[in-house]
Amino acid sequence: MSELVTNATEQTPNKEICVQVSRDADGLLIAVWDGDPEYPRPKPHVVLNLEDLDISKEAFDDNGGWGLHIVRALSVRCGATRDPAGGKWVWARMLP
Repeated sequence: MSELVTNATEQTPNKEICVQVSRDADGLLIAVWDGDPEYPRPKPHVVLNLEDLDISKEAFDDNGGWGLHIVRALSVRCGATRDPAGGKWVWARMLP
């Protein structure tokens, strides 16, 4: 959930976001809405190791952008859907 919320707040700084969490027979559904109609674009998938990351204090925050890959790996399904009223919902379905 934190990755989806973080992405929404970065896409629409200082704007409203909505978070919906629901449970049904298929598991847990986490959805986050933001007002930007652009779909999230994950970084190209690559195999990383610790030597690839610059963990210096100056560059520490530059190592981000891998969260959607983590969401994809942990969820049963995930995606994004445009909202007819504007913006988009980014969602992930998790097993119970």
